[in-house]
Amino acid sequence: MARIEAKVRDLVSSDPEMRSAVETVLARSDDGEVRWVDVKGDITSGHWGRLIEKGVLVDGDEGFELADAEATRAGLEEASATAASPASSSSSTASSVDLDDEDSSWSMYDKMAGVVTVGLFAAYGWKPLRDIIGSAMDVVLGPLTELLPFYAVIMVIALATGLYSTLLQANLMNMEKMGAYQERMKDIQKRQKEAREAGDDEALDAIQEEQMEAMGDQLGMFKEQFRPMVWIMFITIPAFLWMYWAIGVGGNADPHVTMGNIVLPLVGSVEWTEGVLGPMQAWIIWYFLCSMGFTQIIRKSLNIDISPSAS
Repeated sequence: MARIEAKVRDLVSSDPEMRSAVETVLARSDDGEVRWVDVKGDITSGHWGRLIEKGVLVDGDEGFELADAEATRAGLEEASATAASPASSSSSTASSVDLDDEDSSWSMYDKMAGVVTVGLFAAYGWKPLRDIIGSAMDVVLGPLTELLPFYAVIMVIALATGLYSTLLQANLMNMEKMGAYQERMKDIQKRQKEAREAGDDEALDAIQEEQMEAMGDQLGMFKEQFRPMVWIMFITIPAFLWMYWAIGVGGNADPHVTMGNIVLPLVGSVEWTEGVLGPMQAWIIWYFLCSMGFTQIIRKSLNIDISPSAS
């Protein structure tokens, strides 16, 4: 198990005293299982807990057993080699970041929001549902059309969507884990290149096995990215459907608000439903221009960075 090797290597690299703890557990587990009472005089409870937390030790029949004794020994040897080669220390540590997909699991509410969001997409092509959602949203947004010109109403919607999109991404997406995913893949590729250049077939096989296991990290990375998107679409789609309903977009649709033309940069005065950039109509172009501008201002003002960062 290449992942066990990586975990052992990470534990020993981050805490030199862990080496003694791992060696003690290896020595006492010759019969298959080891209990806390067998080692409590030789290792600390903190080190024992770390081995269980990282999955190096797993439940046995009467105590605990090593998930993979050979991989644990190999991890100790790799840690020794890393310590002897300072140049590769930082990359080895980065590759052994504990990336558990369970931490990225969606909650029941996330899944419910995803199901509702998929249902909302149907409203784009089904007028009766679009009218129901548009009429419901008009209770909130309708008064704005009486106070502001329609282009300003879209600016308000763009400001609101930009604000909650930024906050949702900042709070629902683990940027450190995203950075760790990227760092691990970069490190695997670097070590694979070094092993290939050195002609070390044994190390190359081990790295390739680790690379195959790391493919599961891609799923975790996708889940991290898509979770806030579900909530963003859950809130944004009704606002878009209201604009569809208000402007009268689609077959047999009539506008429900009074609108004049809009003046767009480099385009001039156009109707709201006029195609400006290919099939993209003027109202969509105006919304995206406002949304992108407000989003950048919000991120700068709140000092929110949603780019992945390695821990």
